[in-house]
Amino acid sequence: MAPLRGEQSTASDADIIRQKQMEEFFEWSSQVHSAPETMGQKFKRKCKENPFIPIGALTTVGCLSFGLFSFIRSNQRMQQYMMRARVVAQGGTLIAVCAGVAYNLYHDQSQTNKDQT
Repeated sequence: MAPLRGEQSTASDADIIRQKQMEEFFEWSSQVHSAPETMGQKFKRKCKENPFIPIGALTTVGCLSFGLFSFIRSNQRMQQYMMRARVVAQGGTLIAVCAGVAYNLYHDQSQTNKDQT
C-alpha cells in the first residue's frame, strides 16, 4: 500500500539488510573479477568450476549427432541405442548441474559462517 499524502515511509534496518542480501544473492557476475570478463573468459572459468557440465553437454550432442547419422543410414538398432544414450547423458548433465549448484551453495554458506565467527 502506498503511503498517504503527508506520511513518510521509512525502511527499517532489517529491511535494508534484507534488500542488500537479496541483491548479493541475485548477483550474476563473479565478485572475484573486478574487470568485466569476456564470454570466452567466463566460459573457461565456468568450465574450471564444474567440468562435468561441458563434458555432459558434449556427450549429449555426440549421442544425438550419431543417432541422427544412424537415422539417415537407416540403422534402426544403433539409432535407438544412441537416443537412449542421449537421454542418459542428459540426465547425467542435469545431475551435474544440480550437484554443482548444491556444492556452490554449501561452499558459500560455509564461507559466510567462517566470516561471521
